[in-house]
Parts: sequence; C-alpha cells; structure tokens
Amino acid sequence: MNMKRFKISVVLLAGLLFAAGQVIGQDVVGKWTTIDDETGNRASIVQLWLISGQLYGKVLETWDDDGVTPTDKLCDKCTGSNKDKRIRGMVVINGLTLSGNIWKGKKGILDPGNGKLYDVKIWLEDPNTLTVRGSIGPIGRKQTWHRVIE
Repeated sequence: MNMKRFKISVVLLAGLLFAAGQVIGQDVVGKWTTIDDETGNRASIVQLWLISGQLYGKVLETWDDDGVTPTDKLCDKCTGSNKDKRIRGMVVINGLTLSGNIWKGKKGILDPGNGKLYDVKIWLEDPNTLTVRGSIGPIGRKQTWHRVIE
C-alpha cells in the first residue's frame, strides 16, 4: 500500500469512528416529542435532564388522542403524591442510571394514562430518535420519541 492510500484510509477510518462516537455519545438531554405507540400520534413533549449523573424527565405539553388538541388532563389513575395532579409539569422519569449506552431504572417511568410505574430502558437510535421501553417483568411496550429541534 502506498503512503497516499494509507493516509486516505486513516482519514476515512477516523471519520467513521468520529461519526459512530457522535451517535453513541450523543446526549439524551433535551426536549422530546413522544409518540403514542397505539395511535401513532404525538402525545406530549418531555424534557429530559441530568442531576448527579441520573436522568429525569417531566411533561411540558400534552395533546389529546388526535395529536392536535392541547390538553390539561389530571392524573386521576395515579396514586400517592401524583393523584389528581396535572400531567403537564409532572416528573415521569425518575433517577435512571447509565449502563453502557442504555439508561435504566426499576420503576423508573410513570405512565400517566394508567398511573402505573414501569421498569424502563432508554437508548438513542440516532441523535434525534430515542427508544423508550417500559416493562413489568417480561411484558412491555416500546415508544419512539423524536428530538424537538429548536
């Protein structure tokens, strides 16, 4: 292999590694539009943030099942301190920890629609697509969230 070809190969490899690192190391912090896995419509906007290396999230906006009409529903199926509180402004992701490239937490996500806490895993598919999988034991649901670009 001549020196010119070697240099091009090194540059290409460095570029690929940089691109892969951008997706793997991309931050989940920010605003995300949630998509209802049953209707396919947008359901809410959730703000994710870190405190002491743990991931949290709260609902900023909500829409009716049509994905268009804003709502201000109460969490009537929630228990404890969230009972009958507004879903908008509610913390729904609590204290997830990073394991490899996946954020995880036992009973780490609240579904305000049914008031239940689920074990959760969250990971990036790409810089603007987040997969959220909530489960109770082996039974679970998966949603795709999209980054809000401002």
